[in-house]
Amino acid sequence: MAYVITEDCVACGTCAGECPVEAISEGDIYKIDPDKCLSCGTCADACPTGAIIEG
Repeated sequence: MAYVITEDCVACGTCAGECPVEAISEGDIYKIDPDKCLSCGTCADACPTGAIIEG
């Protein structure tokens, strides 16, 4: 199951830099492409605000 970014996102970009398949796109709140996401959890581990959860 792909990870999702919640409204707690502060758009710091840490997660995007950690994603091995570049599934995360920039915005006011970053978004994860569920078709690209490997569900590896690297982004969630890197998120300083805990805004990334399994969806």
